[in-house]
Amino acid sequence: MSNAGRRPRLWIPLSLAGILLIALGAARGEVDTVFRKAIMICLECIGIG
Repeated sequence: MSNAGRRPRLWIPLSLAGILLIALGAARGEVDTVFRKAIMICLECIGIG
């Protein structure tokens, strides 16, 4: 079996793993931390922070 036959099915477990990790981060309260860091990076880019 060629690699091309397996490639379309690889996105399913990778997508499920990504969804699981996002849910775990949200359950731990990491959303606030990520938003706070993103805001600081944006403010530093425009020279305010």
